[in-house]
Amino acid sequence: MKALIRKIVVTVEETHREMGHQIAPPTRKAAAVAIIANPFAGRYQEDLSELMEIGAELGGLLGERCVAALGISPAQAESYGKAAMVGENGELEHAAAILHPKLGAPLRVAVEKGAALVPSSKKMGSPGQVLDIPLGHKDAAYVRSHFDAMEVQLNDAPRANEIMVAVAVTDSGRPLPRVGGLTTAEVKGEDGLR
Repeated sequence: MKALIRKIVVTVEETHREMGHQIAPPTRKAAAVAIIANPFAGRYQEDLSELMEIGAELGGLLGERCVAALGISPAQAESYGKAAMVGENGELEHAAAILHPKLGAPLRVAVEKGAALVPSSKKMGSPGQVLDIPLGHKDAAYVRSHFDAMEVQLNDAPRANEIMVAVAVTDSGRPLPRVGGLTTAEVKGEDGLR
């Protein structure tokens, strides 16, 4: 099944100064959000494979949009995350079906590699609510400088019969990281942890 997309929104956040310090180069995050029709809104459906296929479709599409918005090559992407908010006529499991079984593989292609698990969040919501997209280094979960999040919010989504699906990609970690842990230079990217 193909996603019935009402709109796609792409946004880039750049941080140039933090606590009086110049951030050079600026830290950058991009989010791509698709607002789609929920094919199972208002009814219970045992088999959620249609939503899983939509997840596969959106993983690549949204990941590619983020990389393009940052103006980087896929190899230059450093962290990623995914999130979904289901409108009131859906259920939380609809978000899980989109995010977990199949969205990750095409997202990993869009950012080249992606050995680490893709951080995720899901929630029920209504138009105008904030959706947090958790972020983590794409190849090594122990890179603390990349534990972060990006917020997205659309005044008209998700409507009752919709799902808001979001992917975020960065070209860096947090500004001024100083809580230790593995550095990006030390990443091996073999097991998704280090």
